[in-house]
Amino acid sequence: MVSLNGATCPKGRRVCMVSVRGVAVLLGWLVAGGCATTVPSKFVQQAQPGVTLTSLKASPDKYMGKVVILGGVIVDKKEDRGRIWLKVKNRPLDSDYVPRIPTSSDDSEAGHYWVMVSQQGLPPSHKNWARMTVVGRVTGDKPAQATTAEPILAALYLRGWGSDWGGYGQRDETWEDNQAASYITADPKSPKQF
Repeated sequence: MVSLNGATCPKGRRVCMVSVRGVAVLLGWLVAGGCATTVPSKFVQQAQPGVTLTSLKASPDKYMGKVVILGGVIVDKKEDRGRIWLKVKNRPLDSDYVPRIPTSSDDSEAGHYWVMVSQQGLPPSHKNWARMTVVGRVTGDKPAQATTAEPILAALYLRGWGSDWGGYGQRDETWEDNQAASYITADPKSPKQF
């Protein structure tokens, strides 16, 4: 028998080392997977920390032009002025930026917001996303259907969460705007866009 750091390895040191390495790799994989966020770090670094739908509604001017991260479910889709406008029912985010169902329908975070998305690259399967994480820049642009109380985000990054319900196993998907955020406008004829 061989003793390795207080553990006894009955089949020899080589077998024990393979077992120790296997356990170390498994633990490393689990720790990395458990600590990884669902939003790329470049967006997390740009975003205003701790912004919620309630804070956006309470102080819209404070966040104008700033990057925020929200969660939700798509409840409506419109095409207007060359853009896709997604109306999103808010879902609070957990610490890993995963949208969760609120504890009550009267939750202070209940409400809607709009997400303005360029048509390029948005996967057609977005209609099947069970929920999504949105990174967007707060903007004053809005579709004709928006009310003044609903914040508008120009999308920079979207993560669509698939549904595991019923064994369909839909994959999670991401979308990232391939334009500089400063060039996103509601008017497709704007010279800034060219």
